[in-house]
Amino acid sequence: MIKKLALSALTALALSTGGAIAAGGEAYVTDYDFSFEGPFGSFDQAQLQRGLQVYTEVCSACHGLQYVPIRTLSDESGPGLPADQVRAYAAQNFFVIDQETGEERPATPTDNFPANVALGAPDLSLMAKARAGFHGPYGLGLNQLFKGMGGAEYIASLLSGYTGETREEAGAILYENVAYGGYLSMGPPLYGDDVVYADGTEATIEQQAKDVAAFLMWTAEPKLMARKEAGFVGVLFLVVLSVLLYLTNKKIWAPIKRKD
Repeated sequence: MIKKLALSALTALALSTGGAIAAGGEAYVTDYDFSFEGPFGSFDQAQLQRGLQVYTEVCSACHGLQYVPIRTLSDESGPGLPADQVRAYAAQNFFVIDQETGEERPATPTDNFPANVALGAPDLSLMAKARAGFHGPYGLGLNQLFKGMGGAEYIASLLSGYTGETREEAGAILYENVAYGGYLSMGPPLYGDDVVYADGTEATIEQQAKDVAAFLMWTAEPKLMARKEAGFVGVLFLVVLSVLLYLTNKKIWAPIKRKD
């Protein structure tokens, strides 16, 4: 059984390595600093709101977020939008098929973001988690442990990593990207000043890439802050318990050690 598991792991690693070579070369992922990294990091609400704007005005034309409930946009650990803004956002931007009547209607906060399969583009709900490993010198997801690099860094690097070089293969135009390590079929989605941020932040390509990457990290890990808090409490509890066990052990064995 162990031999079979080892062979399966080696096969998966070989396939992932082969894919990187076929892509055209070694990928380069920039180690961006995000506020949610580290054991005490947290999401920046302003950045999540900017990322939501980039997704809505740019990314949603091709990609969906079908596993994300719209109502979670009001979560305090997320974008933190007021409830009335969430209702207005849902109604103005998305239409869904009513399960009872079968007719199309404006979305409400109780709906999920609709899927978008028109162009066959991947759904972005779990993209930041899916891209957390198998890139960089460590591979196997260890970049996130040793260097703090995960799916958000990959997404931001990919969106800002186009070189402007193109080539044609089988009638399709491919675009060179340093984060991908070669050419890919998705053209550059960001050109700079694609959106006008309400907080006055300059909408450079890198800024937009980092903002939407942070937002997609939140969509993939909406309970990240709660898990960090639970982990911190658990570690603190174990430390206190270890101290109590040590003191109890000393007290129980002290009379016997004195006799010796």
